[in-house]
Amino acid sequence: MALTLLIDTGPFVAYLDRGEREHETVALIIDGFTGLLCTTSAVITEAMHLVEGDRAGPRRLADFVHAARVQVFECAQPERLSAAVSLMEKYADTPMDFADATLVLLAEEIGTRRILTLDRRGFGVFRTRNGKRFEVVPG
Repeated sequence: MALTLLIDTGPFVAYLDRGEREHETVALIIDGFTGLLCTTSAVITEAMHLVEGDRAGPRRLADFVHAARVQVFECAQPERLSAAVSLMEKYADTPMDFADATLVLLAEEIGTRRILTLDRRGFGVFRTRNGKRFEVVPG
């Protein structure tokens, strides 16, 4: 079975923007990763919003997702929306946004807890339904 890594919004932006503080770290991880990258449509939407300040940003993001064969999971079906909102309410003090909540749900769905994120605080607190911690990359 291939190693699976969830990818959050921040690493997408950092990977595409050489000016980002974490660019080099994220690029080393992504370029050296040989497993399956997975994310949600909410993360892609958030990343698109953040890269649109660069005229070429959205195209670069779309091209990267395609070239890296990132598996993008849908997250806006009514049942998933309710589950995501419940997580957002549970972690309101952290806080947890919708994209974060969809990643927690995806982790449970596909059976991985490894996540490439720059939100070390949030994903250091968030847990799966059965109380498992996330393995945050970079650690």
